[in-house]
Amino acid sequence: MKERPFTIFVVEDDDWYRKLLHHNLTLNPDYQVEVFENGEHFLERLNENPDLVTLDYKLPDYNGEELLQKIKSINPTIEVLIISEQNQIETAVSLLKAGAYDYITKTEDISDRLLNVVQHIRKNTSLKTRLESLQNEVSQKYHFDQSIIGQSSKMKSVFRMMQKATTNNISVIITGETGTGKEMVAKAIHYNSLREKKPFVAVNMSAIPRELAESELFGHEKGAFTGAASRHIGKFEQADGGTLFLDEIGEMAPELQAKLLRALQEREVVRVGGSNPIKIDCRIIAATHRNLQKEMKNGHFREDLYYRLFGLPVELPPLRERENDIILLAKHFTQEFLKENDLGEKTFSREALKKLMTYHYPGNIRELKSVVELAIVMSEGSEVKREDITFTQANTLSDLFDENLTMKDYELKIVRMYLKNHNEDIKKVAQLLDIGQSTIYRMLKREENED
Repeated sequence: MKERPFTIFVVEDDDWYRKLLHHNLTLNPDYQVEVFENGEHFLERLNENPDLVTLDYKLPDYNGEELLQKIKSINPTIEVLIISEQNQIETAVSLLKAGAYDYITKTEDISDRLLNVVQHIRKNTSLKTRLESLQNEVSQKYHFDQSIIGQSSKMKSVFRMMQKATTNNISVIITGETGTGKEMVAKAIHYNSLREKKPFVAVNMSAIPRELAESELFGHEKGAFTGAASRHIGKFEQADGGTLFLDEIGEMAPELQAKLLRALQEREVVRVGGSNPIKIDCRIIAATHRNLQKEMKNGHFREDLYYRLFGLPVELPPLRERENDIILLAKHFTQEFLKENDLGEKTFSREALKKLMTYHYPGNIRELKSVVELAIVMSEGSEVKREDITFTQANTLSDLFDENLTMKDYELKIVRMYLKNHNEDIKKVAQLLDIGQSTIYRMLKREENED
């Protein structure tokens, strides 16, 4: 797609200067230049949103300050360059404070100065456009239906909670087993919230050495400790205006929990080795695979911090409880991997899909992604077959038949495996195996009597 030309509106009542400015600016073929002899005619065309306006300070119908205010009130992204016969410092400072990009006087070297300033403005505009484009791409990437794949009833419940989280600044705590996608959910909440244009900063508390955790979160001043050769800005300051994602919050040391609580209560941090409090404004999203209520009862997690963090709870179900989402995710990871590696079309055979469905995935989505990618690499031709799929765990259904057992023993082993994979939920297992709950109770009772 052809890039939009850099558009400049020249507002100048002096005919000779107007022609001079037009001539100099049109020497660059990338500039599209329009000229106006008064403010009224210019304002009629302002809805075209030029990239830059060169504005004569004294016009027959407006002065520069009045017109600058009108421009900025209509579209604050338009850059304004004031051009004046007067070299008055106070006026220049006032206009710069009001939003003008620069103030130059009508001197002999105006052509060179004008072109240099315009070149800088164009460069900055290009960078802003690229940044906005990248932000839009990121926002699209983390749109709910793009980043979080799932149609199961449990995931629909997760989506409802995520949607509620996007409309306000309430703290969010995400729980779930390792590999269920907690950081992906945190990013989706951030990039669909009012803070989407501000930073998303993630920090994994389990990956930071205990002695460096405080500095990592709150920053440090030069000379605060051995090796602190310069000032370090912490994660809280980096996330100012945006979102701070505290992953694996349950791994945080007790002494750091107290300092985190104070930072959240006071909405300010003090860098290590510093004394001046720094105001912070960031939303907190915390995540953990641990049961924080249990950790709290055992004295490993502060109760007051728990209730400070506990805002909107988002509980991610393990993959084994997500019904047919395994197939949806497998197809998504397949297309993603094929595209990234410029490979031809591949599909999973019916038997391969069945094998994927029978595994319990202790590593959840992260493990499924690895399994799918490995299967694609191992496959020949356009179809991934059952034998191409390799699991690191040894408790798939196919492993059940490595022993010589009676039919009743096999049935009991299958039921036991399903109960283990579904948190001993007999009702759920009965539905999955299409047998009565009473049958399961009888099998378990028989096992107990035999023991």
